[in-house]
Amino acid sequence: MTGAGGGAIATSLKDMETTSQLRDFLTSRRGGVKPEQVGLPPGTNRRVPGLRRGEVAQLAGVSVEYYTRMERGDVGSVSESVVNAIADALLLTEAERAHLFDLVRTVDSSSVRPRRRLGRTVSVRPGLQVVLDAIASGPAFVRNGSMDVLAGNGMWRALYADMYAAQGPQPNLARFTFLDREHSEPFHPDWELAADITVGILRMESGRDPRDTHLRDLIDELATLSEAFRSRWGAHNVRDHGTGAKHFRHPIVGELHLVYEAAELVADPGLSLLIYGAEPGSRSADALRLLGNWAASPERTSSP
Repeated sequence: MTGAGGGAIATSLKDMETTSQLRDFLTSRRGGVKPEQVGLPPGTNRRVPGLRRGEVAQLAGVSVEYYTRMERGDVGSVSESVVNAIADALLLTEAERAHLFDLVRTVDSSSVRPRRRLGRTVSVRPGLQVVLDAIASGPAFVRNGSMDVLAGNGMWRALYADMYAAQGPQPNLARFTFLDREHSEPFHPDWELAADITVGILRMESGRDPRDTHLRDLIDELATLSEAFRSRWGAHNVRDHGTGAKHFRHPIVGELHLVYEAAELVADPGLSLLIYGAEPGSRSADALRLLGNWAASPERTSSP
């Protein structure tokens, strides 16, 4: 039976998931901080890993009761300064700090400044595709927070040729990583790191918008079908994917050691543009040129 009552129940369940994320994240971060890291004596009779709630409260300058309520998801109208103090006490990274603010924001939207978000985007503007196609020296693509690839240039599609062959014109990077390991493990020489990054990105996005049903369905699918994903998801680790290096082993051009830069699109909040490049004069630069030649060939063959 559906109706107003069913909608209220669904909303209540989503709110419970949101508070559960906040509770589990704070608990996991508290358990990962050793007392000596924050200038407290380690002691010999500690029944919990990491810090006690009272120790976090002391370091953050709030009462034990207040911090306990917050860890249970009852944030009230918490101020930005208090969230920052708790983040400092737990030694959070910048990505973890941003994730904590996102979780607090979704539990109580009045407590901190809202983040501008759009609904799920399933296509890109024609002008954006033109810009992607104009990038000829390296792979470039646009993805959403669920890691759906919405558009890419020719070199990107050539780089991830196996993923496109399996999933079609708008593939998902997380599905490729965890559900197509026959291809993703040879493609990512450090598959464990690639898997960690993928889960960290999804966990970060889940904190931004835990009511995103598309993302929720993807997470449920991956958790059901992949034990490797399930174990990582439970760790509550988050990742900021703004810049870095990637190592690929392409079946046609071989080893590729690339750097990348990512930026959120101002006109399309929630979408990110990523561009890859190689160090000039390196073997990876030569391999990237071969990849470009292969991508541009009228009929791709088994050798560039």
